[in-house]
Amino acid sequence: MPRTKNASTGDGRWTADRIGDQSGRVAVVTGANTGVGFEVATALARGGATVVLACRDLDRAKHAAGRITAETPGAQVRIQELDLASLGSVRRAAALLKEDFPRIDLLVDNAGVMWIPRQVTEDGFERHLAVNHLGHFALTGLILPALTATPGSRIVVLSSPAHRRGAIDFEDLHSTRGYRPMKAYAQSKLANLLFAYELHRRLQSAGAPTIALAAHPGGARSELNRTMPRAFRGASWGLARPITHSADRGALAILRAAVDPEARGGQYYGPTGRFEFKGDPGVVTSTPLSHDSELQRRLWERSEELTGVTYRMS
Repeated sequence: MPRTKNASTGDGRWTADRIGDQSGRVAVVTGANTGVGFEVATALARGGATVVLACRDLDRAKHAAGRITAETPGAQVRIQELDLASLGSVRRAAALLKEDFPRIDLLVDNAGVMWIPRQVTEDGFERHLAVNHLGHFALTGLILPALTATPGSRIVVLSSPAHRRGAIDFEDLHSTRGYRPMKAYAQSKLANLLFAYELHRRLQSAGAPTIALAAHPGGARSELNRTMPRAFRGASWGLARPITHSADRGALAILRAAVDPEARGGQYYGPTGRFEFKGDPGVVTSTPLSHDSELQRRLWERSEELTGVTYRMS
C-alpha cells in the first residue's frame, strides 16, 4: 500500500500536502501537461514519486516537466508521448512504458476532451468516446501486467458529474445521428464509471493485488472547459466562478483516490459540496445506471472488440 500518513487535517479535511512519502513509487498520469492532470503529477512528484507525464503534445509536456522540477528540485519526472485518439500511439506508448517500468504503482486515466464539435479519429471513433474511454481502456489493459506485478497498485479513472446525463447508445456509439457535444461527452463519462467498476470487479475476482477506483474533479477551472460559452470561462470565469474551484483543488479528489490508505477499490471520489462542483474531497455516489452489471459487461466486451485489447488480470 502507498506509504501515506496523516491523510487528513485535524478537522478531517483532506489536503494535498498530506499525501505522504511516495518515494520509490512510479505513477503514470495521462494528460498531465495542464490542468488537473498537471496538479496531480506535481503533487505526486513533490511527494517523491517518479511521475510519467503521458501527453499528446511533447513540447507542452516538456514545459510542464520543467515547471515541476523548478518547484521541486530533484523531482523525478519522465515524459511519454501518448495520443489517446490513436490506438497505434496507445500501443507504442504502452510498449515503451512496460519496457521502462516493469512495475507501475499508479495509473491515473485523466486526459480528456469535452464539448467539442464532432470529430472522427483515425480509427473511426467519435473523439469523446475515443479519448475519454476507448484510449484509456486500451492503455490500461496493455500496461496492466506492470500494475498487477506491483502489490498495492491502483488505477484511477476520471469521470464527471455529467455522467448523470449519460446513456450508452450501442446502436450509435460514435454519434453519427443527431450529434450533440454534451450528449457525446456524457456518454463517455458514464463509460468511464462503467469501466472502472467492471475493472475492479474483474481484478478482485482474479485475486489481483491491484484496485480500480473512479474520481472526478468537480467544476475545476482548466483548459478542458475551453469550448464552453465565453460567459463561463476565460480569465475571470465569469458566471462560473462562484460554483467552480481551481485546478489544484479539483485535483484533491483524484489524489485521495490515488494515495489515501482508507480508499477502497470500486469507490468513487469527488468534491463533496453542492452538486459536487466544489468542496472537500470524499466518497460520492454515481447513478444506478453506472452500477448496472449487465451494462458494464456489455460495454467491456464492445470496448475489447473496438480496441483489439484483451485484459490479462494476473
